[in-house]
Amino acid sequence: MPHQTLSRAAVASHNKPDDLWCIIDHKVYDLTDFVDAHPGGSVVLEQIAGSDATTAFYNLHRQEVLEKYSDLCIGVVEGETPEVIVPKAGDLSPVPYAEPLWLRPQFKSPYFKESHRQLRKAVREFVDKYVTPEAQQKEKDGTYISQELINRMAETDLLAMRLGPGKHLHGKNLMGCVKGEEFDYLHDLVVAQEFVRANARGFQDGNMAGMVISLTAILQWMPNTQLQQQVAQEVLSGKKKICLAITEAFAGSDVAGLRTTATKTPDGKHYIVSGTKKWITNGMWCDYFVTGCRTEKGFTVLLIPRQEGVETTLIKTSYSTTAGTAFVEFNKVKVPVENILGQEHNGFVVIMSNFNHERFMMCSAVIRQSRTVVEECLKWCNQRIVFSKKLIEQPAIRQKLAKMISLVEANQAWLEQIAYQMSNMTYSQQSKLLGGPIGLLKSFATRSAHEIADEAVNIFGGRGLTQSGMGRIVEQFHRTYKFDAILGGTEEILADLGVRQAMKGFPKAML
Repeated sequence: MPHQTLSRAAVASHNKPDDLWCIIDHKVYDLTDFVDAHPGGSVVLEQIAGSDATTAFYNLHRQEVLEKYSDLCIGVVEGETPEVIVPKAGDLSPVPYAEPLWLRPQFKSPYFKESHRQLRKAVREFVDKYVTPEAQQKEKDGTYISQELINRMAETDLLAMRLGPGKHLHGKNLMGCVKGEEFDYLHDLVVAQEFVRANARGFQDGNMAGMVISLTAILQWMPNTQLQQQVAQEVLSGKKKICLAITEAFAGSDVAGLRTTATKTPDGKHYIVSGTKKWITNGMWCDYFVTGCRTEKGFTVLLIPRQEGVETTLIKTSYSTTAGTAFVEFNKVKVPVENILGQEHNGFVVIMSNFNHERFMMCSAVIRQSRTVVEECLKWCNQRIVFSKKLIEQPAIRQKLAKMISLVEANQAWLEQIAYQMSNMTYSQQSKLLGGPIGLLKSFATRSAHEIADEAVNIFGGRGLTQSGMGRIVEQFHRTYKFDAILGGTEEILADLGVRQAMKGFPKAML
């Protein structure tokens, strides 16, 4: 904390390379010992020695840089008060459109109640304190999620909440905010959108995304309740990891083209599984694989433990290796018939119905990421001085921002409507009625992300192509938004699904 009150004249006298002070946001910084360590070189600092460098600093940096080097602050300017707002962990952003409409104090929502608001604050505090620091580090070094963070999420029931509503939450008081029996898909949406604020796309998937899209199938479809409960307990306690293994090199969105085979042994007690899976999120470090297989008369989904004959190889993609994206080989792996999900030869319904929640989660994430990018652009346009004007004063820039804001708000409204419908439907009703609408939303949300990413890079210029500094969030979004456009079903496949499902209910008389 600043401990001196200094006059501007006093600061001005410290204007030499070996005695260098400056003023930023009414605070005084002694940069004498920092000159040689400054990432931008010493010349830049010598140019502002003894002066008020507020405008120059914020034309290049964000407040977080000052917080990082807070120990260089030696005082405040006499009679002046710092103006920049520094949010605390869990706080809402005061930037316009940085938060969904329901979180802005002057607006109301028919969907969200006090428990949703309390959960939002609690999860944001958790993410700000525990997830974001690790996410940023892991995104850089590519190592996998720590057991410590997994344990924290398990202890606070965040692992369980990320699966969505269900009996696995009953009897719990979730973060002191909501009873497990009352946890709905709007709470689910809140948790999903808060977690992606860590702004690390690879770690976002590395943070147990495989569990989110696979344990749901175990809970809904495994007839062997003893095994179901064992696996759920192991995974939700953080002791074991699980992922979904559907996609193959031969069959991406075309699930019907799967080539991995499961053949029953003569005694009928086991399946022998052989085949490969590709682009399996978290596959590198998982203990269980929920696997789609071709059987004699159709498709069957099996829970396959990691064992002899299961080999995983890392796949490097556009985002960090912290996601643990894997090529998986099953080489004559023996699996008990009790490990089946759903019914033999009827696994297609298991796979398809499980997609709904996965796609809903992906919509929640990419829409929230898009909003963060809008916030970054609004901040930048308000602080960047070009041709003696702030960027926000340029009509062409305001048009870009208007387009981006409109896309984000439209997507969020549609998402909340879907979440409300899900909260008032059974699992089977969701499978029957919402596959198409969720598919259309995902397709539209990722097309919107495409346009938002494009406009954001143009607004940030060279910084939008740089993996550090002011534009790093924009650069990452532009580099990685396509994951949401491909994973869980491509834009084109899901758009087609939406129309085909709509036509199933088309009245024959309407010709």
